Amino acid sequence: MKYAILKKSDLNHWLKHLKDRAKLYAVRKKENLFVFRPVKEVQDVCLDYIPTILPPKKYYFPQKEKLIKFSVQPFKTAKAIDKFEDFILFGVHTCDIAGMQCMDVVFREVPEDPNYLNRKDKMTIIGIECLKYCDQYANCTSMGNHVPRGGYDLMMVDLGDKLIIHINSEKGEKLVTGLDYIKEATQGQMDLLESTREEKKKIFKEEFTGPLTKVYDTFDKSFVSSVWKDVGRKCVACGNCTAVCPTCYCFDTQDELDLSLNEGIRYRIWNSCQMDDFAKVAGREDFRKGRDNRQKHRYYRKFKYPVDKFNRYFCTGCGRCTRACMAEISLVETVNSLLREEKK
Repeated sequence: MKYAILKKSDLNHWLKHLKDRAKLYAVRKKENLFVFRPVKEVQDVCLDYIPTILPPKKYYFPQKEKLIKFSVQPFKTAKAIDKFEDFILFGVHTCDIAGMQCMDVVFREVPEDPNYLNRKDKMTIIGIECLKYCDQYANCTSMGNHVPRGGYDLMMVDLGDKLIIHINSEKGEKLVTGLDYIKEATQGQMDLLESTREEKKKIFKEEFTGPLTKVYDTFDKSFVSSVWKDVGRKCVACGNCTAVCPTCYCFDTQDELDLSLNEGIRYRIWNSCQMDDFAKVAGREDFRKGRDNRQKHRYYRKFKYPVDKFNRYFCTGCGRCTRACMAEISLVETVNSLLREEKK
């Protein structure tokens, strides 16, 4: 079975089944926004939502994570976490799945990160494809992430009163087989999926004024652009843009000692290139002075450096950085300003 059909009236039955299989995280409404949370009541799960405040990254790359326990006298260390529990991320947008793929290439690079990889091995990803724009901040079409591009176990598409589910892994197949309310998709339902995606093409348009190849070339020539000065003048260095980004992976390590000063725990905790002290070294030398240089670095970390290293753009088009920016700096406007300047 490659594609399965689930009636929406049976969705809560499936969610209860998933909840029995593993720890289940899904989207629920929080005031006027949305968040990923552990599922307590299946009827609270949302499938129609704008990107959550934080990406699901917080579950496979936690904001604060214990690395090792240690003692000084006698000196010894031990892993802080021996094993991770199985968990399911339900209803993940394609832009956030693209973010997971970006994180994978980083943490699978030698030396591999065992905590990240062990946690990812325990994770099952059930995505949902967007059929309309979440809001005006997204740039998923220009990044090619408005459509599924792998990286998931199951992918749902809304067909009105039913969900069609693409089965993309053995792990995903185990979650839909043996259930009498989930059937194999018929040819008519496959045709409806095809027509639904054709209609989607009329809705999603390029947000950048040039193709990604042009964007890359522009970043190759825009290191001293006046655009960075304009962005720097607006920036208030709050760090919101990096805190909500699904592909930012910078972290700091900190040791916490108990009162005996003999035993402690080493943590890693999210860090941000937008913080004033991030690029400071001994002697207080700062390799990235000014908010303009820090913002420039952030953009280059999405559109230039990872393309050179991993052949992959690290902007997923989710729009979170623009949505969360206290200074209303728009990623799309910034990139298009660079493209316009290059044309002059």
